[in-house]
Amino acid sequence: MQVSGMEQFNKAKTVRLKSHHDKYLTADSDRETVVQVRSGIGVAARWTVEFVEGVESVVRLKSCYGKYLTASDEEFLKLGVSGQKVIQSLPKKLDSSVEWEPVKDGNLVKLKTRYGNFLRANGGLPPWRNSITHDIPHRHRDWVLWEVHVVEVRSESPNSRSDSLDNDLNSDFHITVPSHWSGDSHDDSQRKSEGRLIYYRIADDDGGVENPEQSFHFKGNGVEELTQKLEEETGLDDIIVCSRNIVNAKLYPLRLALPPNNTTMRVVLVPPTARAACGL
Repeated sequence: MQVSGMEQFNKAKTVRLKSHHDKYLTADSDRETVVQVRSGIGVAARWTVEFVEGVESVVRLKSCYGKYLTASDEEFLKLGVSGQKVIQSLPKKLDSSVEWEPVKDGNLVKLKTRYGNFLRANGGLPPWRNSITHDIPHRHRDWVLWEVHVVEVRSESPNSRSDSLDNDLNSDFHITVPSHWSGDSHDDSQRKSEGRLIYYRIADDDGGVENPEQSFHFKGNGVEELTQKLEEETGLDDIIVCSRNIVNAKLYPLRLALPPNNTTMRVVLVPPTARAACGL
């Protein structure tokens, strides 16, 4: 049975939405595309919450460019990959394509379209990486979960939403304004809490690693945990995470614990198709 997640939005004027990949739903400056980015300090990661008259279970989310988060009918990729584009739009008549139903999932929410799809933050390789689609995922179900950060609290409750903020804060499903959001200044303690920075490249079938370097923050300490996180980030399976010897440039699988003190790391991911070429 689905439980409404409207409690996360009832008192909110603006919110930030943080994905499973620790990235924020962001309105691109082209005023059409929607992406996810690591930093959520800019206004492009803020979404104004609007309510739909006569319907208490859905919200509209408006970008800093005055356009609505929209579930379009267009396929994201013409390659048989599931998922339809999510865009910014300003339709002449506001319809169900700009309406999202928050569904509670623990302390997180899923944002459901009126037709049963969910707002999804994608990982993997470009162009899939950092894209936003809507669909019903069969794998990576965590990719439709969102953490709601209330940036501005609504001064007055809309329509029948007149419960006090204190009542919400006493419930088992809190809406909170994160303490590290103070205007748009970046707090050093927030950066430290994100964990170590991991830079990685993916080896190709010929053993080359000249593809662009990617990065993300990692909070764990073990090689197995890091491997799992990298598989989630890239969409690859059964990878070997390697370090490169600075003397002979050979790749060596990581076996021991990660360096202490959240030291930044650079690694190479070797998928099964590249193992022979990499000598693994």
